[in-house]
Parts: sequence; C-alpha cells; structure tokens
Amino acid sequence: MTTADFLEAWHNHLALGRRRSPHTVRAYTATVARLLHALPEGQSWSTLARIDATTLRNHLAERRADGLGNVSAARELSALKSFIAFAREQAGDADTSRPRLRGPRVKKGLPRPVTPDEAVNLAEMVADDAGVPWIAARDRAVLLLLYGAGMRIAEALALPASVLPLGETVVITGKGGRQRVVPLLPIVSEGVSDYVAQCPWPLAKDEPLFRGAKGGPLAQGMVQRAVARARTALGLPATATPHALRHSFATHLLSAGADLRSLQELLGHASLSSTQIYTRVDAATLLDVYRNAHPRA
Repeated sequence: MTTADFLEAWHNHLALGRRRSPHTVRAYTATVARLLHALPEGQSWSTLARIDATTLRNHLAERRADGLGNVSAARELSALKSFIAFAREQAGDADTSRPRLRGPRVKKGLPRPVTPDEAVNLAEMVADDAGVPWIAARDRAVLLLLYGAGMRIAEALALPASVLPLGETVVITGKGGRQRVVPLLPIVSEGVSDYVAQCPWPLAKDEPLFRGAKGGPLAQGMVQRAVARARTALGLPATATPHALRHSFATHLLSAGADLRSLQELLGHASLSSTQIYTRVDAATLLDVYRNAHPRA
C-alpha cells in the first residue's frame, strides 16, 4: 500500500466511522501524513501497528525542534496514538489499544466569558457593521443562538431550514452525532424569524438555514471575521470570539443556580468532567468581583 492509501483509509475512518468534525479530520490526517513521510517506504498495516513509543518520541522531538508548542504536541501525540490503534485493528492485531506514552504537560486555561451586556452589544455591533439588512439580521441571529442557546458555531451553521418555524425548543446535533434539546428564549426565536423574513434565498427544508451572500452555506470564517471587527470597535479583548458566547451561556447559567448535570445536557458534553471547568470559571468571576469591589483588595 502507498502512503496515500493509508491516509485515505485513516481519513475515512475519522470522517465516516468516528464522525469527527471536518477540522479534526484535516488536523489528524495532516499529523499522520507527517509521520508516514518520515518513515521508510514499504510500510504495511502490520509494520505501522508495531510503531513503538521510541519512534513516536523521536518524531515528536523533531517536531518540537521546529517550534511545536506543548498544546500542539499533545494534540499530535493523541492523533498518532489513535492512528496506531487503528493500524493494529487493520492488521488484525488482537491488541488494538493506544500506545502508552505520556504527552507534555499542558496547563488548562479557563474559558473567558463575556458579560451579558457585552454579548448583546457584540451581536448588535456585528449587525450594524453588516451594511446589508438581511445579512445584519442573519449575523445577529447566529450570535443570539450561540449566547442564548449555548450552541457551538458549527452547530448553529449546520441547522437545517426544517427547524422552522421555531418553537420553545430546538433539537441540535452536536459532536459525535449526539442530539440534545435546547430551550430557546423569545429574543432568540425572534432574531431567527427576523432573519428568515428578510433572507432573499429560498429556504428549502433539507438545506442550511443560514446562507452566505451568494446563497451557499454560511462559512464559520465569515462570522468569526465579523465578530473580530465588532470586538475591536467595542474595545473588547481578543478572547471575545463566537465560541466565548457559548462559554458565557454556560457561566451565566451556572451563576444563576443551574446544576452541572442540566448544564451538561444543554451544552452537549459527553462527560461531566468537560462541564466542571465552568465551576472554575464562575469562581474566577467571583474573585474578580471581590478584588474590584472590596476596599481592602
């Protein structure tokens, strides 16, 4: 088999078998491609299945010498471990576990939420900056979904027009194909309805709800660039991204008394440990309030 054959099988495994996001598929395929190109020619699934910790360690050491940071190195190691487990499966090896090799220590940063006023101002500024009325309504509706329903940007842009007309809840398909039901605030439903009323393109039920200027699916990059311009105009930090609105949704619900299990369901996290980081965010927010308000702080 050629390197291209291995990469095609790995790509299909990630995209079709594991249903990973397009971004993950691209990143993991590129990571494995670098390893395969560094190995001698004439590989087979059996030889790839026998790649050991020393080979991985040496490969990553070369990548680190090229300037790869701890976070990126940890991600690449995870991808390579998964690939070797896949190679063992393809080779018919009874042991299909991932190789045991500890990655670099990565300090987990806290998500940086924006305040409720900043979230609303960001959505309004993006709309004001759009120029074209229906695009302004579209961008505002997308950001309201991120903050008001806690969606990932990819989830919001993947919504089909068949969700219309919106009711009190909406079914979202998240990572791994997991579905969840999220309640919608009136302001969110009204924002989407305003966009639908102005959209110049026919919204067939099997097509994306949110459209680009030429009628195709709206790209994430368009939303991200619009938010970048708006946050600059508002004087917000670089951490005020579309994804920060989802963090804000979680943090503000937790501050208002939501329990972690309910928050886990609303966010679509596969495990509670992913949700527990928001308890740290809330504590950090309270500490900031204390430091700013206490006369002895």
